Amino acid sequence: VFLLIENAFSIFPRRKKYFAGEIVLITGSANGIGRQVALKLAPLGVTLVLWDIDDEGNKETSRLAQQNGANRVFVYHCDCSRREDIYEQADKVRKEVGDVTILINNASILIGKTFCELTDEDFEKTFRINFFSQVWTCKAFLPAMVASNRGHLVSTASAAGLTGFYRISDYCASKSAVIGMMEAINSELYHGGKRGIKTTIVCPYFISTRLSKGFKSAKPCLFPVYDPEYAASRIVDAIKKEKFYLTMPLAVYLLGLKIFLPRKAALFFESYIKFPESMEEAFSQK
Repeated sequence: VFLLIENAFSIFPRRKKYFAGEIVLITGSANGIGRQVALKLAPLGVTLVLWDIDDEGNKETSRLAQQNGANRVFVYHCDCSRREDIYEQADKVRKEVGDVTILINNASILIGKTFCELTDEDFEKTFRINFFSQVWTCKAFLPAMVASNRGHLVSTASAAGLTGFYRISDYCASKSAVIGMMEAINSELYHGGKRGIKTTIVCPYFISTRLSKGFKSAKPCLFPVYDPEYAASRIVDAIKKEKFYLTMPLAVYLLGLKIFLPRKAALFFESYIKFPESMEEAFSQK
């Protein structure tokens, strides 16, 4: 209900954020949504800080961002599944670039196994990258934002964080944890008088990146699979407008209604959109 109200009010013009002078750190910037967000922000006068474990892909993102007009781009090798790596690179960023003012947590993995197929190590890896990396980056960069009462936390969660989905129990759980944490941080900032710090939670359906390669929506009219460039443009617009939630597409709101339905009705809805079949086709052979 809150999301519907927020989007109803979004038809009225809002004050938009100006990006000039901001220091923007993006995790998972070597490809997909992370790269496209960097390219969208490049001509807006920001300093880009790019974190990824894929050095070659990250260098290519840096090159493309500079072609798009970015004046200052800093590239760091960072394994976001390792707490020590995140804190070490965060110290380097503070010394070499300055305090991060916009943190975009985007790094994620999706394994695509059923619950019984997932090993303990699979679950731990998913949580380290999808959830704990966001805990550690927020721990590293939020204190400086609190001190100045200025900044923006952006978390790429997922529609899968709003409800359970077939074959991605670890992914759903990790993204649900992200949403819960960001909701709590937003509440603490607001009631703590730090209202100059904004939060944006991004909940897309599947995006055609390496993460979900091979997934095809059986109901594209309701649940289209967007390309990364379009998703990035929506994310940057949401940051500009300081939206609390961004969901893509609007039909994602329907997924949240599952909690009000009887079990059979909820499962019937999944069958109607043929999600289990789509997931089997995309991930059963991987």
